[in-house]
Amino acid sequence: MTSRQITLTFNSANETACFAADLGQKLVPGDTILLSGEVGAGKTHFARSLIQSLIAMPEDVPSPTFTLVQTYDVPAGTIWHADLYRLTSTSEIEELGLIDAFDDAICLIEWPDRLGDLRPRDALDITLSAGDGERSRHLDAIWQDPKWDERLAD
Repeated sequence: MTSRQITLTFNSANETACFAADLGQKLVPGDTILLSGEVGAGKTHFARSLIQSLIAMPEDVPSPTFTLVQTYDVPAGTIWHADLYRLTSTSEIEELGLIDAFDDAICLIEWPDRLGDLRPRDALDITLSAGDGERSRHLDAIWQDPKWDERLAD
C-alpha cells in the first residue's frame, strides 16, 4: 500500500480541538488513531477534544497517564484512550486488552511506539509538534488504508 500524508498548522488550541472534533465525527469502531509527539505537544488535548465531541453528556476527560486506559461509551460505540508512555513491553499491552479493542472500539493511542509489532496496519498516524507561535501546532497525518482518504479529504 502507498502511504499518503497531510500536514496542517493550527494557530490556536481551539483550531486543534475543532479538527479533532471534526475527525471524531467520522470515526467508527475498528478505527485507531496513533498520537505521537514530544511531551506537551498536544496529544492529550487532541484526544480529549475528540472524545468530548462524541460523548452525549459533558464529562471530565482525564489523561490516562496513570490509569493507562480510559474508556467512554458514545453513540458510535466505545472509545479507548490509552497512554502507553509507562509501559515497557508488548506483553503489558496485551494484558490491557488493547489488542481486542483495536477490532471493536475507536482507539486513541498516545505513545504508540510502545506497540512494536502490535501496531494496527490500518491506523492513522498523527504526529503533533510545536509551531512557530506559543499556541500553534503542526499536525502531520500519515496513513496507508484508503478508508482515511475520504475522512481527511476536507
